[in-house]
Amino acid sequence: MTDTPAADLKPSFRSDVTVELVKHTASDTDVLFAARVSTLGEQSLGELQKDPERSKGLINYLMRDRHGSPFEHNSMTFLISAPIFVFREFMRHRVGWSYNEESGRYRELEPVFYVPGESRKLVQEGRPGKYVFVEGTPAQQELTGRVMEDSYRHAYEAYQEMLAAGVAREVARAVLPVGLFSSMYATCNARSLMHFLGLRTQHEQAKVPSFPQREIEMVGEKMEAQWAELMPLTYAAFNANGRMAP
Repeated sequence: MTDTPAADLKPSFRSDVTVELVKHTASDTDVLFAARVSTLGEQSLGELQKDPERSKGLINYLMRDRHGSPFEHNSMTFLISAPIFVFREFMRHRVGWSYNEESGRYRELEPVFYVPGESRKLVQEGRPGKYVFVEGTPAQQELTGRVMEDSYRHAYEAYQEMLAAGVAREVARAVLPVGLFSSMYATCNARSLMHFLGLRTQHEQAKVPSFPQREIEMVGEKMEAQWAELMPLTYAAFNANGRMAP
């Protein structure tokens, strides 16, 4: 059985992504009490009442010498809205991550689609493993926007036609492209987030260069900004030590 499709929905197009920190238990103090249990036992819980600024050296030491487990004793949950192809890249990050995404089996998917903005570089030059992206011409920008929007409209019309004929949502969704926006909750800890950022963002302080697709980098940048406010000492140590997860 299917619901009556919302035939009045018209496709809309956007070039941004959104990231909302919906809940967290994450602070620099979480790193300190977890690290000091090695020498203080249960007395390490006293670190929860102390100013972590006093122990920034310990956080830097843990990051520098790659003692990673103390950075796992925290949690952040983000609500992310992005194109489906971004989420398919996200799912490659499995250790320390949990995901729940909206389902095209159980609800009718809304016609919101991704079209690159003017700042998105369109042309790839070079060979695999050694390439760069450069600005597209005005003609390429116009072509990309026009062709993507026309394709999205046609796909969504086909989706609506199938739903109206009684075809199950889980079957009809097959005609929709990966440029469709979806939403998901993603939960991680600081260590898993640092590993993600090391691979999915470019940064001048990174010891190891990364070449992420721009759209997942946009998500990473927004997650990073919110994490930096929660754990400023950990974030500073991450940058100071080459943006490599411990």
